[in-house]
Amino acid sequence: MNVSETTPHEPRSVLVTGGNRGIGRAIAEAFLAQGDKVAVTTRSGGAPEGALDVRCDVTDAAAVEAAFAEVEAAHGPVEVLVANAGITADTLVLRMSEEQWSSVIDTNLTGSFRLAKRATKGMLRMRRGRIIFISSVVGLLGSAGQVNYAASKAGLVGMARSLARELGSRSITANVVSPGFVETDMTDVLTDEQRAAIKTQVPLGRYAAPEEVAAAVTWLAGPGGAYVTGAVIPVDGGLGMGH
Repeated sequence: MNVSETTPHEPRSVLVTGGNRGIGRAIAEAFLAQGDKVAVTTRSGGAPEGALDVRCDVTDAAAVEAAFAEVEAAHGPVEVLVANAGITADTLVLRMSEEQWSSVIDTNLTGSFRLAKRATKGMLRMRRGRIIFISSVVGLLGSAGQVNYAASKAGLVGMARSLARELGSRSITANVVSPGFVETDMTDVLTDEQRAAIKTQVPLGRYAAPEEVAAAVTWLAGPGGAYVTGAVIPVDGGLGMGH
């Protein structure tokens, strides 16, 4: 069967968490450009034009339930979930508080579990769906001062692969996109010296554009990615090679 990436598809109900800036916004805009019905969750608003702006704190199970109800009422059952919302609380392990650990795990890992669990209800009824977790090169490469963040992002890999096995018979895929250093607000705070040092570690010698991460996500969610599940797709310029 020859599936073309340009094959038009019916607009799908797509949910992107943390879609008001950076990578999440680029992902939401890429789905909008394809003609999909896109909902974006944020904690403070600011979804891209054309997207349904839904307020949601992924650490609150009731808020996740309410967000899905709002999206389903507007766009129908979520067919593509992109779990992107995440936070950092960087510090060396001896200084890391219980709260710094638990807040990052609860947002990045447990929040993604809440989203996937709720999305799966509708996907099982439809007998199709795409779940995509946004991880990080740090999840498998490790990073000093980011024990909590790296653990949360590594956990997404195990979760995706378990979901892939659990849900595959219903034509539901679960995958991970693992960005490296990306030109966003989060990297804008680095000094020129820090940015230069990071680039020396990246074989391609540059940062990614958010749109390059979005392209991997839309491919996984599209016809070309239909037979890909349980995979980790690095978009890191070669930084995490071999992991």
